[in-house]
Amino acid sequence: MTPRILLKAALIFSLCAAVSACGGRRTGGGPVGEAPPGGLETNNRGTAGGNYEKSSIWDIFGPSKGDQTVNVNRYIWAATLDVLDFLPVQDVDPFTGVIITGYGTPPGGGRSYRATVHIKDPALDARSLNVSLHTRNGPASAGTTRAVEDAILARARQIRIGDSKL
Repeated sequence: MTPRILLKAALIFSLCAAVSACGGRRTGGGPVGEAPPGGLETNNRGTAGGNYEKSSIWDIFGPSKGDQTVNVNRYIWAATLDVLDFLPVQDVDPFTGVIITGYGTPPGGGRSYRATVHIKDPALDARSLNVSLHTRNGPASAGTTRAVEDAILARARQIRIGDSKL
């Protein structure tokens, strides 16, 4: 055999191995209904631990039927990150609208807070926003939480007005 034929055979073999590794069904990492060891895994329809419906390499390039749409108001999202910029962001999930921060002290304040924000709806509305503030000693007061929610909504409206002037 010539080196050229060996090279072609090796190339064809490696391509077949790569394509065959893409096929097959993948499960969530354990028995049905059990989350994988690394945490919750979602398939292309957003259900936990399910099987992936893509069965061949050509299905990747076709239209997706079960993709999620993001139902989060972008102005509230940006305003939340802007108002709570003094808190270190630990986790964000734009698909569910959750922002989780670590402890931080506001400028000019003496008490440290952490926040969990849930943006539930695409509307620029107070019902779309749920803020949970905690101090190191427990939940923050309702007045403080309300003030943060009001600041986020006011900033979201400012951002929206700024976008409409473009």
